[in-house]
Amino acid sequence: MSGHSKFSNIKHKKERNDSAKGRVFTRLGREIAVAVKSGGADPAVNGKLRDIILKAKSSNMPNDTIDRSIKKAAGDLNAVNYEKVTYEGYGPNGVAVMVDALTDNRNRAAANVRNAFTKGGGNMGTTGCVSYLFDEKGLIVIGNEEEFDEDELMMLALEAGAEDFSVEEDGCEILAAPDRFSDVLEALQKAKLPNEILSSEVTFIPQTYAMLTDPEDIKKMRKLLDLLDEEDDVMNVYHNWYNE
Repeated sequence: MSGHSKFSNIKHKKERNDSAKGRVFTRLGREIAVAVKSGGADPAVNGKLRDIILKAKSSNMPNDTIDRSIKKAAGDLNAVNYEKVTYEGYGPNGVAVMVDALTDNRNRAAANVRNAFTKGGGNMGTTGCVSYLFDEKGLIVIGNEEEFDEDELMMLALEAGAEDFSVEEDGCEILAAPDRFSDVLEALQKAKLPNEILSSEVTFIPQTYAMLTDPEDIKKMRKLLDLLDEEDDVMNVYHNWYNE
């Protein structure tokens, strides 16, 4: 199967998130609230909520915290109304960047995201300016702390609906279409793998990658990502910078 080699970027994001779990859990709680409001509190019939619960668990969000978030959202459907907004733009030297936000104030979110782009040496663009450079996929990353049968794991994933499987130095990556992501993840969880599922989410995979060689560009790109990571309204950031 063709490789995608995104583990280093996923791992870097996970390490950043681990240093700010409170902010991560707040964002996940916001996603849970939106899912409950749109489709109800029962994950058995609300596929979006089910996917977010799986994402929350893979981010080490405690089960009781997840349950409280669902109950709170179900009992307060007239609470703050969050709106999903996607911003697109360019980082240093034309790196493509997409920003997903859930906000109760579009003007505030747009101003803060634009400010991050500017301070990070980039600029915010118009809708559609870079999204065509990404494919929406379910991505599951599994660690390699224990030896595993690559062929057996690949067959398990493919039979559950995965479309791509690759083994990297630090683990393996499984890709699935967004509508098959839950099926694949549930199959892997039921198999009780000896290795940890490090990351599982529906994300945007770059079709091609951009390298930065100028130390100043690299510094600005990291600043842009850090500034976006600090914004409460920002849920996810996707980019095509390959950071070795």
